[in-house]
Order: sequence, then C-alpha cells, then structure tokens
Amino acid sequence: MNEAVGVDVSKAVLDVAIHGTSKQVSFANDAKGRRRLVAFLLPRQPRQVVIESTGCYDLKVTDAMHDAGLPVVRLNPRQARDFARATGQLAKTDRLDAFVLARMGQVLEMPRYEPKLPWQRRLGEWTQRRTQLVDMLAAERQRADVLEDPVLRRLARAHITSLERVIKELDRQIAVQVHAQPELAALRSLKGVGPVLQATLACELPELGRLSGKAIAKLAGVAPLARDSGTLRGRRTIWGGRPQIRSPLYMAAMSAARFDPQLKAFYENLRARGKAGKVAIVAVMRKMLVILNARMRDHLALDLG
Repeated sequence: MNEAVGVDVSKAVLDVAIHGTSKQVSFANDAKGRRRLVAFLLPRQPRQVVIESTGCYDLKVTDAMHDAGLPVVRLNPRQARDFARATGQLAKTDRLDAFVLARMGQVLEMPRYEPKLPWQRRLGEWTQRRTQLVDMLAAERQRADVLEDPVLRRLARAHITSLERVIKELDRQIAVQVHAQPELAALRSLKGVGPVLQATLACELPELGRLSGKAIAKLAGVAPLARDSGTLRGRRTIWGGRPQIRSPLYMAAMSAARFDPQLKAFYENLRARGKAGKVAIVAVMRKMLVILNARMRDHLALDLG
C-alpha cells in the first residue's frame, strides 16, 4: 500500500486515517488497543505514520509502533495545525485531524521518531516537574505581594518557602543524574552551563552534536529569521523552535556573558555596536549552542573512534 497514515491521540481513543481513502478506524488507547493498532498497520506497510506529540498520551503508542518497526513521525501540534490551515482545513475534530496528519505524511518527508533512553526520560520528568514548580513559585510570589491580610501573607510565605525547598531538592537530584552520564561531559566545559541546562539539552535537544550549528539554533528557536518581501527588509526575529529550551538557556547566557571571557567579549562588542541588551543576550544564547554543538560533535566522534 505504502500510503501514509495519520493517528490522532486522545486520552482514551486513537483515531486512525489512511491517506487516499475515506477509511477511518479507532482503537482504544490502552495496551490491547495499541497491539491491535500495530497489527492493523504492519500488513499495510505505510510510508509514514504521523502522530502529534501530546505529552503523556501519545508516548506509549508511539513507542509501540517504533518497536514494531513502523516508520513513526512524532510531530509538533503547531506544525499540524499550520499545515491544516494552509490546505484550507479550518474545522477541527479528531477524525479530521487524523486525515490532516495522513496527508502531511504523504506529501512531506519528516524525521523519524527515535525514543529517548531510560535515563533521558527520567531526567526529562524531573526537569519538567522543576519547570512546573518554578512557574508556580513565580505566580505565588506575585500573589503574595498584593495580599494585605497578615494571616494570608504568612500562609503565602510558608508556601513560597516550601516551594523553594522542593526546587532546591530537585536541583540537587538533577545534578546527581546529570553527572552520572559521561556523555554529557562536553556540555560541562562551558561556563554558565549548569545541571539544569545540561539536563534540558540532553532531554529536549538530543540532536545536539549531530546537526549543523545553524540547524541546532533553529531547532532551539534562537536563530534570527528573515521577514523580507520585495524591497522591504524586515526586522530579524526569533520564534518557533522548542520553547522549553530557551528559558534555561537564557539564564545560562546571562551568566556566560559575565564570566566566560570569550562570550563576555562577544556580548560587550555587540553592546558597543549599539545592539539592545536583550538582542545581545539572544546572540550569546545562539553562540553558546553553536559552541556546545561543536564540542558535543567532537565528543561523539571520539566515542565512535
């Protein structure tokens, strides 16, 4: 058959569409349903099976199809939505989404899904939990600032202290896990790259060291993108990419711009040329990624050698 297949995932149901047909089937999103889905797809030998990344709901089915040897693509939902709009498909249902994914798989060649190693998944869960609590802490501090009742203020401060304590413990555990992975040693060679950023890059940017510096910067969303048309030369801006990388990378760049001699000189040169502070920091972020990508590439080459 070699037609592409789209799988729309929800908590309970897997909606499956085959490109070029009106055929649409559904399976339960449980162990039995995933086995039935794999058995349904294997004889059809699809050219690609496209599935949206939905966090916890899609990972088990994506892994099941990968383990069975199916050519699985795990897609950013924003890309699928943009593709749907570009083709005039404005309505959105689970069934329609499955057909949109199938059509994407038929007309576009996309990178195949590669599952994370067990240590990456565990570390990713820890960093995700840390991000949740950091966001919660920031919100709680803002709420505490406007409280007037002394009892409520005391309770809010106690909650803030508790969150800070948990985040500190998460930082400690993340550092232990990061230092247990020798393949991350190359990331520790640059000032400003602490355990949280190392963990984030290891889990959210596994392509590091395997692609060009420009491609890595684009994946992270720190590459300046052109906005030109005709004689108009628009302002270069960054957008897209993987937003979960940018926050820890920004904090690392702030530190590196102060303490790493090479990056400090780079930052100060940009500021001397009139670049805004934030623009200069984003440039440092991009340069850090390019340096780390090169060092990781060399590290991987030594391992292969």
